[in-house]
Amino acid sequence: MTKFTAIAASLLVALAAPAGAAEINENLNIGGSVRVNYSYIDYSEASTDKLGDIAFDTLSLTASGNSGNWGFASEYRLNNSTDYLILGYATYDVSPELQVQAGVTHVPFGNHGYISNSWWMGLPYYLGFEDDRDVGVKAIYSVNGSQTDIAFFKSPEYGASENARYAADLYTGTVNGTEYSNEETNQFNLRHTQTFGAVTVGASGQYGQIYNSSTGNTGDRFAVAAHLDGSFGSWNVQMQAMHYEFDAADSADENKIAVSVVGWQYEVASKGQIYNFNLAKTVVTDFGSIKFYNDFGLLTPDVEDESYDNSFQNVTGMAIAAGPTYTMVDLIAGKNMTFSTANNDHVGLPELGDDWDYRVNINFGYYF
Repeated sequence: MTKFTAIAASLLVALAAPAGAAEINENLNIGGSVRVNYSYIDYSEASTDKLGDIAFDTLSLTASGNSGNWGFASEYRLNNSTDYLILGYATYDVSPELQVQAGVTHVPFGNHGYISNSWWMGLPYYLGFEDDRDVGVKAIYSVNGSQTDIAFFKSPEYGASENARYAADLYTGTVNGTEYSNEETNQFNLRHTQTFGAVTVGASGQYGQIYNSSTGNTGDRFAVAAHLDGSFGSWNVQMQAMHYEFDAADSADENKIAVSVVGWQYEVASKGQIYNFNLAKTVVTDFGSIKFYNDFGLLTPDVEDESYDNSFQNVTGMAIAAGPTYTMVDLIAGKNMTFSTANNDHVGLPELGDDWDYRVNINFGYYF
């Protein structure tokens, strides 16, 4: 899907309504946010010389509404380097228990919502397994504390050569001298969760094809995960273990594959396991609340090349909610991890050096 097509599709979803358009106007919700970001990178001489940098981060615009059994939701974001569609889908409530969504919608894989508490997201996000969105149809069935999501996605929200996207997808182009021609297509997802009191446990599965646009041949990919999210008073714990494989056809190197996200592209191990353990505590205050958290992620590559190394990401921080504002203060520690280490712009590949690197990120948002 081209960027123009994505924008047009989102506008059509937002503006086109079935019979009862007057009613949907009464139930229309329009909002968004404006965010600024401060970053201090200890492995960047320019950043340390200036004591960090602060800049405009994101303007997001959201709209949702309903008319009888029909509804829609959409979101578009503009940041300091690009812009992209986040969501744009129509909904139909078949019954109180069953809803169908069609358009650019969330991919049901892993823990509901996020497997992270921070602005920095969890390690699965950087391989396309957290908060992903694609183009397709999804059915959500919820009853008696259980939820089952079944979905088919024809393609990602943007084309494979586009790196200006919110969620990570396979990339077509040259990365570190290797030419990739991979496209995601024909993806199936199944997730089931069951809630017992304050604890939700579940399992997820994903299978899809990888089309090689240069040779016309097709490979495949799959992932499975088990996850838990539990709240115990003011404490919350999240755990997830997953296995994934990208088996691309006619690959230049079967040990790695390229992905792109938020205006950049990099390589990841084509097969491995990812483990997450997050702990958080929320304190109620006079002005709102503060959530303290630690999010830990580990990727262990499972490829033929034994020189490939583990990747680590740990985020310690707090989220401050006060009125219409939400601020996240994060200390990110990375080892052999993209976006958080000096010499390792990849995930799960051979490590250059053997050090942890650190950066501080503060994201302030005003929501309207």
